[in-house]
Amino acid sequence: MSAKTNAWVALLLLTALNFLNYIDRNVLFAVQPLIQKEFTLSDKQVGFLTSAFFVCYMIAAPLIVPLADRFPRRWIMAAGAFVWSLATLLSAVTHNYDELLLRHVIVGIGEATFVAISPAFLSDLFPETVRGRVMGLFYLATPVGSALGYLVGGYLGSRYGWRAPFLISALPGLLLAFGVLALREPVRGASDHMADSFERGSVRGLFRNRAFWTISLGAAMMTFAIGGLQVWMPTFLYRIRHVPLGRANISFGGMTVIAGTVATLLGGWLGDRLLRRTPAAYQLISAIGMTLSIPAIIAAIYLTGPAMYPAIFLGEFCLLLNTAPLNAALVNSVSARIRATALAVNIFTIHLLGDAFSPTLIGYISDKSNLQMGLMAMIGAVALSAAVLFYGMRFAPKLESEQLASN
Repeated sequence: MSAKTNAWVALLLLTALNFLNYIDRNVLFAVQPLIQKEFTLSDKQVGFLTSAFFVCYMIAAPLIVPLADRFPRRWIMAAGAFVWSLATLLSAVTHNYDELLLRHVIVGIGEATFVAISPAFLSDLFPETVRGRVMGLFYLATPVGSALGYLVGGYLGSRYGWRAPFLISALPGLLLAFGVLALREPVRGASDHMADSFERGSVRGLFRNRAFWTISLGAAMMTFAIGGLQVWMPTFLYRIRHVPLGRANISFGGMTVIAGTVATLLGGWLGDRLLRRTPAAYQLISAIGMTLSIPAIIAAIYLTGPAMYPAIFLGEFCLLLNTAPLNAALVNSVSARIRATALAVNIFTIHLLGDAFSPTLIGYISDKSNLQMGLMAMIGAVALSAAVLFYGMRFAPKLESEQLASN
């Protein structure tokens, strides 16, 4: 297989596996009321399931992923896919809250090894000037896979019980893991053209890399908001707006598919095009998206009737507009020598400060007042994300002029 064919096969295969990753992750949110009813759980306890997942996810990443800067990455990615797919099967024998919590912990460890390494792997197959579009395709799995989690979870959960939808990604995940083993390992740095430096190319220098840290902190606040929206919006529609649970999942899932697909692809394309004019193109697109999402999210929380659906759609669209450019900016902020390690540090940071605790915090506020007030916690995080990303534009690394001309 030629190098170009290998690159596109890798992109398609890893994207397919990422779809299953997000389907499995979001099925829980579609069936939360069913789990709460069976196990008699509070909102805080249900939110803690997701928080525990992300705590293990973010701890596993910096412990396991740095191995990818020294050893073949396809073996580590495949191992992660095997672990989370097998853990998914545990849902069939889950009969209490502690067992469900354990299942989420194991899945978090497996997913961390895949999600942190895949972007670094793809960065060695595609140059900097097209990484916005490449990340747009790869992270298309975020909105579409998440939406499928809602749709499949809502459909199967209401008909066959909440355990049934957890099992749908187990077998495909195992098969795709074997496909990852068949990929050809790219040479590290083969597609990089930015000048290396102490900050971009060493673990010690990473802690002085302002481009990396402003991206990571901006992404952390964005992750706080997206985590809260994904975990609680179907429940919000069901409990506060009295939308039937099945219709709430279908409505939110459908909006996520459309808004996420268009926003993710558009954000990557715009970032690549604007890169000709400014090295901070990716950060600029992300910061604008975060800013525009603020009024839309407020409207989504407080509007009632049919008007709330366009507000939810716009809120998701603006939040997810940053997905591709922000990840492209992240992989470009470091060199190939430490890229997997940097991505692991990024994962630890964004989940520690983001969705590792936002579902639990929103659930806690909801228990003390109501779910509307809980969801308002997202607004401050989004505003802070926009401010950090606007500030971080000044630290974006520059591409050589000949690379921009070939974009």
